[in-house]
Amino acid sequence: MGADRPGDGDMPSDDHPDRRDDQDGSGDHAARAGNGQAETRTRQEYYSDLRVTVSRQESVVARQTMAEERATTEKWQETAAESRWIWSEYQRKWPPAERSSADRSTDPSDSWRGDRGRSLDNADNSRVEAECDHIARREEERISPAMRSVESQDPDRDLIGFEHRLKGRDRIKEKVYDKMEELFCSAEEAVSVVSDTIRYTFQYREARYTQGVWTDLERLKGEGFKLHQLKNSWSDDQYKGINTQWIEPDSGQRFEVQFHTRISFEAKQLTHDAYERLRTKQADKFEQMVLGAFQAKVTAEVPVPPGATDIPDYP
Repeated sequence: MGADRPGDGDMPSDDHPDRRDDQDGSGDHAARAGNGQAETRTRQEYYSDLRVTVSRQESVVARQTMAEERATTEKWQETAAESRWIWSEYQRKWPPAERSSADRSTDPSDSWRGDRGRSLDNADNSRVEAECDHIARREEERISPAMRSVESQDPDRDLIGFEHRLKGRDRIKEKVYDKMEELFCSAEEAVSVVSDTIRYTFQYREARYTQGVWTDLERLKGEGFKLHQLKNSWSDDQYKGINTQWIEPDSGQRFEVQFHTRISFEAKQLTHDAYERLRTKQADKFEQMVLGAFQAKVTAEVPVPPGATDIPDYP
């Protein structure tokens, strides 16, 4: 028995006593014929015309999108110029302190000393240096080739700042010292949990951001990497973007991938010094308030791509 289709149950059969002679279907055919002209094009001509129509519609949408992006860019350029002026005024009131080099005259030759009392003795510094060599090799041989492979699969976005993919060794040592203090762990354990010794940034157009992020998350998994953490900050008032942490299973190497639009990345660059000043906790409460307000003002002007806030945190 065939499946019922909508409306079939109300249509009398050909031999049904209630069916009239004028229900032989010819009237329906005539009505359909009268509703429009008969198709005279061949199948090939029909699909050729359809492609032209769709192409025109897509061109209209593309022009509208480009116009919107130009308007957004012009508005952002004004915001960026104003923000740079505000930051220059901040620096005039709070001039950057000239950082004096730490006195290392009495330190052992193979030790390390950073700012704010951070230091590593000979043994720990040697271990961190060796780990940095391992990290550089993993980046060069395994992780960066895979990231370039992912990048090549979509011409509408890029890996930006690729030349800065390896964090500087002094900054790594600062983080190692902090982790050792926080977790009461060894230097090797500390460097293994620093998530951004290797870091990358994908940059997308606003209109393609959300779908691009979803697709690239799957591509990274397809390269064998394990997603460790995803933090969506598009609803944040101090920073906008998505930060993810990944693990290369064979070596256990961690690395970071950020997902930005051009404007959200520029906003991050504009507010970086303010973020660093807040992070190091060197500012008094009033200066902290000024820095927070500056970050909030810049961040508020960053357009949120459609659907970006729906990408969930992980885990």
